[in-house]
Amino acid sequence: MLIAGFPAGAWGTNCYLVAPAAGEECVIIDPGHQATEGVEEALEKHRLKPVAVVLTHGHIDHVASVVPVCGAHDVPAWIHPDDRYMMSDPEKGIGRAIGMPLMGELTVGEPDDVQELSDGAQLSLAGLDFHVAHAPGHTKGSVTFRMPEAADVPQVFFSGDLLFAGSIGRTDLPGGSHEDILESLGRVCLPLDDSTVVLSGHGPQTTIGQERATNPYLRQVAAGQGAGQAPRRGM
Repeated sequence: MLIAGFPAGAWGTNCYLVAPAAGEECVIIDPGHQATEGVEEALEKHRLKPVAVVLTHGHIDHVASVVPVCGAHDVPAWIHPDDRYMMSDPEKGIGRAIGMPLMGELTVGEPDDVQELSDGAQLSLAGLDFHVAHAPGHTKGSVTFRMPEAADVPQVFFSGDLLFAGSIGRTDLPGGSHEDILESLGRVCLPLDDSTVVLSGHGPQTTIGQERATNPYLRQVAAGQGAGQAPRRGM
């Protein structure tokens, strides 16, 4: 399996291209702020043909390049219905103080083809299987994508802004809920095998085992305790 990732834009949002191998079809995850050039470079380098864009949530740092990427390759975008409105009105998802300075440099709106994600859905795209889990807390429509273990490749978990290496997503923006993100961490993350590779929306790669042992928020959820307010990481 091929996973090509790079941080894009002012928030260093991780964009991923996932394919069975070089030279094959691929899925693009979270083409955010200023990600278009990086996407095109990765497609050319690995000789990939995109078939879909899938989105972990609707914040502009994760969806800002959806329209140009989908338009250039005539592919659909998949997003949870609770976050779909942010593609056309990003300010509602991040607040006026953050949104206004950016509006002049962004292309907002929906691509021609938008498909909606649901909890428990199984997506088969580019010869790959993605299990969708609704994981609200960072936003109401946040989701994760889990790819099952195959051959010598461990299970891969695209966590969006639910779980980071050593941290979790912020919950102080519109639609955020600290109570909900703790519930999502317990329901979605804790049951995963320790060997599961975590590729998050911001920051470095990690594993569920590493986070179970060292992430203060995940440890407190596992112990059945409340955790303090989430830090402000990413958007």
